[in-house]
Amino acid sequence: QVQLVESGGGLVQPGGSLRLSCAASGRSFSRCAMAWYRQAPGKQRELVAVITAGGRTNYPDSVEGRFTISRDNAENMVYLQMNSLKPEDTAAYYCAADPQGWRLEPFTPRDWGRGTQVTVSS
Repeated sequence: QVQLVESGGGLVQPGGSLRLSCAASGRSFSRCAMAWYRQAPGKQRELVAVITAGGRTNYPDSVEGRFTISRDNAENMVYLQMNSLKPEDTAAYYCAADPQGWRLEPFTPRDWGRGTQVTVSS
């Protein structure tokens, strides 16, 4: 099991940037694939970025070129850099871990954080 705690959310204007952080505890972190999901009110949870244990990444078209996921295995951290933010990016953002760390898809989350809220509004 990996325990996950997200931080870095907040209110940002359209076109702005935010960096979300996910602090992980547990010795298996470096072997896990990690992902960021988001969920807006009344909508299904959506996968927005995945990174394998080896550092390969994948994004849906909705965030490709604007969001970047990265990880620091020495510090047990995962990040989501979000640029050119749009009002439709408003959601609660969740960090998740998949112990099958070698693959980008399917991403099968086993562990979840509690989320951090991102609001994009002028």
